[in-house]
Amino acid sequence: MIRLSVNVDHVATLREARGGREPDPVTAALICELAGADGITVHLRLDRRHIKERDLYLLRKLLKTELNLEMAVTEEMLKIALDVKPDQCTLVPERPEELTTEGGLDIVRHREAVKEAVRRLHEAGIKVSIFVEPNEEQIRMAKEVGADRIELNTKNYSEAPPKRRGEELERLRRAAELAGKLGLEVNAGHGLNVQNLPPIAKLPNLREVSIGHSIISRAIFIGLEKAVKEILEILHR
Repeated sequence: MIRLSVNVDHVATLREARGGREPDPVTAALICELAGADGITVHLRLDRRHIKERDLYLLRKLLKTELNLEMAVTEEMLKIALDVKPDQCTLVPERPEELTTEGGLDIVRHREAVKEAVRRLHEAGIKVSIFVEPNEEQIRMAKEVGADRIELNTKNYSEAPPKRRGEELERLRRAAELAGKLGLEVNAGHGLNVQNLPPIAKLPNLREVSIGHSIISRAIFIGLEKAVKEILEILHR
């Protein structure tokens, strides 16, 4: 059964828009968990634009499901991860100006830094996933540096016009198949929603999808619990 990790960053984004205490991403995470989500994802950014350390530490204390920390490969983030000890860390690229993560981490270019980060996280008993493009070279390098999992970037698929979506889906299928052959578990995420998720749910070796923006957006109209259950219904067909 494919797992769902709900990213609650956008709840924190709304909180920070007014600089107050509401809405609380920790409360949102607990609602998602009670609705059946298998895990919660948060991205502690270098500029702290949404999720704060306070959120991360409370989530670690309160969650009964898997906590996934998305993080840049920096010494600051490694120290925080090693202190919090989430169940999984997903290594991602990060630029200060970006609205959201724009692409996969270039493991080939940053091989030594990524390999060292994976080693240190493993020593603390933390599983490591790396957010990558559906690219053979990057996937093979993820295996080489010791990652447990990859998270395939589904951005190009989710934003493709209908005539190109099949081509992007095939790229993801081949990438997921290769990862499975290499012994890597496969996660997927970026831009997924009720409409475009069904074909992704059929990818080979898929372990988990990470969905944030579409669930939080949908929750405005139908409530957070129902928005989570809509996605779970697709994954559990």
